[in-house]
Amino acid sequence: MNKKHYGVNIGSSSIIMIFVILCLVSFAALSIVSANSDYQLSNKIATRTSAYYEACNEAEHSIASIDAVLHELYQSSSDADEYYLLAGTEKSFIIPISDYQSLQIDLEIIYPSNADDSFYNIISWQVIMTNDLDYDDSLNVIH
Repeated sequence: MNKKHYGVNIGSSSIIMIFVILCLVSFAALSIVSANSDYQLSNKIATRTSAYYEACNEAEHSIASIDAVLHELYQSSSDADEYYLLAGTEKSFIIPISDYQSLQIDLEIIYPSNADDSFYNIISWQVIMTNDLDYDDSLNVIH
């Protein structure tokens, strides 16, 4: 009787092992590329967030100085008309965040009923675009 052995050849198991190793290497390369791009994005976000909060801090200092001036004008004026004549009714200023964005703050000047009340209302506190972004919308196609 002839016994036939149907087994797996050594060559086919080597090919499967090479295929598995290539898959693992390609997944590792994709992981490294993905981690690097996430790292770069998180650095950009951290830089942008720091710049925004630095602009907010500068805006708070500006508002504090405006508040001090308004307090002095309130104490030196005899009535609301004189106060508004000296102070105006609105103040607006812009603080740059980056080359393309700025923080715009608009204040409404109010005449308080006593010196402990607020001298202003914040009308808007928003990030505005100061320059147009130049997008690269060309498509590189090999002819």
